[in-house]
Amino acid sequence: MFTSALKSFTSGISANYTISTTPSSISGAWKVYDGKKKSTGKAVSVFVFERKSLDAQSGGLGGRSGGASFRKLQDEVIARVKKESNLLARLRHPSILELAEPIEDTRSGGLMFATEPVTASLSGLLQEKDDQERVGGVAGRPSRYVVEEADGQRRRRELEIDELEIQKGLLQIAQGLEFLHDSAGLVHGNLTPDAIFVNVKSDWKIAGLGFAGPPDTSSSQSTMAPISLSEALYHDPRLPRSIQLDLDYTSPDFALDSNISSSADMFSLGLLLLALYNSPHTSPLKTNSNLSTYKKLFTSSLTTPSSSNNFLSSRPLPKDLVSGVLPRLITRRPAQRMNAREFQQSQFFDNILVSSIRFLDALPAKTPNEKSQFMRGLPKILEQFPNSVLDKKVLPALLEETKDKELLSLILQNVFKIISIQPSGKRAMTDKILPQLRETFMPVGGKAGTHERDAGKEAGLAVVLENMSLIGENCNGSEFKADVLPILQLGLESPTHAIVDKALGCLPTVLAILDFSTIKNEVFPVVAAVFSKTSSLGIKVRGLEAFVILCGGSANEETDTGDGLDGAMMGSKKNTRSSNAVLDKYTIQEKVVPLIKVMKTKEPAVMAAALAVFKQVGSIADTDYLALEVLPVLWNFSLGPLLNLQLFQEFMDLIKKLSARIETEQSRKLRDLSNSNGAKDTSRSHDHGSTNGFFATGGTENVGADDFERLVLGNKTTNGSDMLGEPQSQAPKPAAPTFSWSSPPVTASQNGPMSNMMHAQARTITPDQTLNSFAPLSPRPNTNTMNSGLSSFTPMQPTTMLPQTSAASWSSTPAQQPFWQSQPGYMMPPPAQPQQPVTPFSAFSLPPPPTSHQRSDMQSQNAGYFPSVQGGNKGQISAVNQQVQQKSGLDKYESLI
Repeated sequence: MFTSALKSFTSGISANYTISTTPSSISGAWKVYDGKKKSTGKAVSVFVFERKSLDAQSGGLGGRSGGASFRKLQDEVIARVKKESNLLARLRHPSILELAEPIEDTRSGGLMFATEPVTASLSGLLQEKDDQERVGGVAGRPSRYVVEEADGQRRRRELEIDELEIQKGLLQIAQGLEFLHDSAGLVHGNLTPDAIFVNVKSDWKIAGLGFAGPPDTSSSQSTMAPISLSEALYHDPRLPRSIQLDLDYTSPDFALDSNISSSADMFSLGLLLLALYNSPHTSPLKTNSNLSTYKKLFTSSLTTPSSSNNFLSSRPLPKDLVSGVLPRLITRRPAQRMNAREFQQSQFFDNILVSSIRFLDALPAKTPNEKSQFMRGLPKILEQFPNSVLDKKVLPALLEETKDKELLSLILQNVFKIISIQPSGKRAMTDKILPQLRETFMPVGGKAGTHERDAGKEAGLAVVLENMSLIGENCNGSEFKADVLPILQLGLESPTHAIVDKALGCLPTVLAILDFSTIKNEVFPVVAAVFSKTSSLGIKVRGLEAFVILCGGSANEETDTGDGLDGAMMGSKKNTRSSNAVLDKYTIQEKVVPLIKVMKTKEPAVMAAALAVFKQVGSIADTDYLALEVLPVLWNFSLGPLLNLQLFQEFMDLIKKLSARIETEQSRKLRDLSNSNGAKDTSRSHDHGSTNGFFATGGTENVGADDFERLVLGNKTTNGSDMLGEPQSQAPKPAAPTFSWSSPPVTASQNGPMSNMMHAQARTITPDQTLNSFAPLSPRPNTNTMNSGLSSFTPMQPTTMLPQTSAASWSSTPAQQPFWQSQPGYMMPPPAQPQQPVTPFSAFSLPPPPTSHQRSDMQSQNAGYFPSVQGGNKGQISAVNQQVQQKSGLDKYESLI
């Protein structure tokens, strides 16, 4: 492998360049490798000649003397090879292969030099074409030429040899020969397909100058030794054929006349031209590197190329070649041959495509008017060029002229035209166009707006913005963000309204390529700044259209005209643009709407554009925000004095739709909330099932004293009255058990309004939560009982605990002691009565039950406080007092049991 050979090199090329491990092509004695300079990354082609290739065919023949002569022959070959590189260093012409690094010796005795990057030699391309035709056409076999990209990936090179490529290449070779013959005063001597290389721009370059020398008729004092024809024509079988003179392309001037002149190169050029059209692509002369065979071929007209035998071509030749070119190239007499300049002016190159290429090559020398006319007419013929010519020749030439500010817009129009018709436009966009655009439009600092803007580039910037969709189709998101987005921001910040308008129109393309974060943080702020600062009505409208797009809509699509009550989202689009790269709800509500809200202009066009934005906002924003922020703005805009009836109705339609949406969603929220609360109440009722009896159907409390007493005392039925003392219907009570010492039971007449208060167990009943449970009150005549009761009413006071004495038995407690004086707590004070003697007793001893007289007084007192609503109540209380009899013994304590 060549890698091991590179380790033995001590040249500066191997140290300063990164060289591929396998050759990209082989031409004659040279192996060509792709290389790249380590310091700059510049691509080169490294030509390597290995001395051991000369030993392959020697085989040790000739003994000691033969070995010495062969080494001498090898030294002559090495000198010839060095001569080729040295001439490349001296000669500078667009059609001569450009030398990058001079030739150097290697440790193994080989040679190495570097040139401009080349794709292959012409002989390699012709061999490739033969292989393709052999397997059935150009598409039958892929190209065997592979190039390694900067990122390490390898791809096949697109190589084509069509009619225009041949014409362009022959024209460049003729220009190089003219330079050698007229300016350098040299004869090439060995013009073969191995001596012609095709560079990465598809230009044909002349090399292989090992047999070059001055002509015999040269009058100049040249330091170069003339060609030794005797040595050149002798074919040594010990040496490879690739480093010897190729007799198949040699002129009879050398082989038959021993005459060295520039006409010999023109004869060789004719044979080369025939090889391009022949099949296989070889010379019509088959000499097998034998001089005798060569001479024999020219002794017969059948074996000598001429017009009579179609120049020994196996295929038909172009008419222009047969009629005017080949007869003046392949002729036995040197004086009848055309020179290089006449060849360039022949009818073979008289067509619009070749003439355009020639004009393009000479473009720097043309006048501004000629350049402008050429650029305006070039788009009409671009589709006629082969793709290889467009990619490798026309496009690079146009990009080199982008430095001309006056022609920038015209040049860019042709550049984007080429991208639109090329199948490999994506690679050209990434590798060639985007870097050139950034270099042309962006300042050295790298950020837009940091340097003073050049007004001459505005027209070119407009062309770039017009072709933004084409750029987006031929690059990925990272490339677009790095190279194109700064140019877009430059257009948005331009003082020219037409440029800003075109930049805002590029937003649909931008949204489809860039990510959400980039749009929110880098694109939207610039658009918002342009909208808020511009004084142009057109830019204002365009900015509102941009907001519609940023909110996920489109400026040209129709919105749904439904009433918003069909279950579909209000304002939904019929043809919605699917894109994830739109502003979020927060940005729309907090940034977009406030910008529109503070807008002062009320022009109808602006109001119509704002209406489109609100239609999109209405389908995104929350209903609370719509009610509090959007609807007031809509009402304000709808009442503008410049609106016509149609626009006002559109505002009203949107207001109604938004209102319907707000009403629908708010009603749904309240309905869901009500259902949720009902479910919680039901759950609470199930969790506290023991208290259901205390609540009415309406959810209010309805606690009854009888129910509570029945639960606590264990009685099935209780006597009681309602809160206002009204008697309640009760089931008949069973007869209470009687004892010999018991007092007669209280009759039903005791169920008065104060009957419960006469018992030690009397309690206060909590009223219902609703006032509807109270019976209506009606006025009553002012009776003596009512007057006496109201006049004797005093506030409730806490009773005072008497000083503790020794515990006394119930029998020793004075009978005249009032009952309520012995009970701690809050009780109603009795009406004024004569002072009763009080006998102190212990707080822990029970007082005796009150006497019948005391009960009678208590009932009279209660009747004064709470007169009965019903008539005759006073009589009932009197009857009760009469039935209560004086009790003795254990009957006194009946009320405590």
